Amino acid sequence: MEENYIDLYGLQTRLKAGIESIFPDKVWLKAEISALKVRPAGHCYMELSQSSEEGLVAKAQAVIWSSKFRFLAPFFKSVTGSDLAEGMKVLVRVSVNFSQLYGLSLVIDDIDPDFTLGEREQLRRRTIARLQEEGLMDMQKALALPVLPYRLAVISAPDAAGYRDFTMHLSGNEYGFVFSPGLFPATMQGSSAPASIIGALEDVAASPEPYDLVLIMRGGGAKLDLACYDDYDLAAAIARCPVPVFTAVGHDQDYHVCDMVAYHYLKTPTALADELIGYYVDEDARLLSYASRLKLAFQNKIARMENALQLLETRIRTSDPRNILQRGYVLALDASGVPFKRAAGRVRGEMVSMMFADGTVDCEVRDVRLSDASSPGYKGRN
Repeated sequence: MEENYIDLYGLQTRLKAGIESIFPDKVWLKAEISALKVRPAGHCYMELSQSSEEGLVAKAQAVIWSSKFRFLAPFFKSVTGSDLAEGMKVLVRVSVNFSQLYGLSLVIDDIDPDFTLGEREQLRRRTIARLQEEGLMDMQKALALPVLPYRLAVISAPDAAGYRDFTMHLSGNEYGFVFSPGLFPATMQGSSAPASIIGALEDVAASPEPYDLVLIMRGGGAKLDLACYDDYDLAAAIARCPVPVFTAVGHDQDYHVCDMVAYHYLKTPTALADELIGYYVDEDARLLSYASRLKLAFQNKIARMENALQLLETRIRTSDPRNILQRGYVLALDASGVPFKRAAGRVRGEMVSMMFADGTVDCEVRDVRLSDASSPGYKGRN
């Protein structure tokens, strides 16, 4: 019996020799950080894992000793803009150790930050392709934007500097325009942000009062902190939102998948406030222009009416008999005071009046001489 078993220490010793002989040198290892904790002494302890579609398939404990961590941590952040954190995929150089007491462990002495950025970019491209295949990329663009968006559903962290800048800029606009923003609080960074923002979008949709716009805003941050805005589920929720969504996340150089699917995106929360104010400024200018055109048209119509009136007055003055008499003409009136224009029809002894510009002369017809003997009423000379 003694020859058919070994003790635990013997087994672990054989495993140690076997494992360390397989990996005598350091190797580059790709894995995901599933847990991370920095101890007071400065050592960083991690749990590295790998998953497939079926779930977790491997995990191992790893450590970065303080002598390395104090250099690797700032180096990683300088390249990626973010601290090492749970959920990141990393490429690390490890020494494979096996202890009879503690089992397998990996000692990390180097890390490739470009790999982590590259993994994020690959995931981002896959997300964009999926959204395009499902017809979600341009769904928001088909919505109608109100001319003057007034009721604004703001999704932000309540204490965020970007949200504070937005509200101050919006309410303090120099034109005195008034808006009605309502805050829907959410976590705006990290792995929990997508679910939190999706929940806020659902709250907006369930609100008894309809909103004109949904505004998702967050100030600047590290690239990996803002990687949540490349999340498929969040982008799909924005695309399907029945209200136009505006995003303002990060810095000027940032452009996320959520920005792509939104109705419109701005660089910063302050720029978003300027955009909204600009809608009111443009509408105000349009109304002023319309009022100016209406006033001009009214003035032109009045001018045409005045010109027509002046022309009519001129015609009246021109046709006034008194003006004609001023030019030396005489107006002939019969005994009844009715004007007549022909000599024909007058008879000897008839009383007529000759009206001049300066007065009237009453006359008696003594003779009628017609220029055409055939004219009706010709009486001949008497």
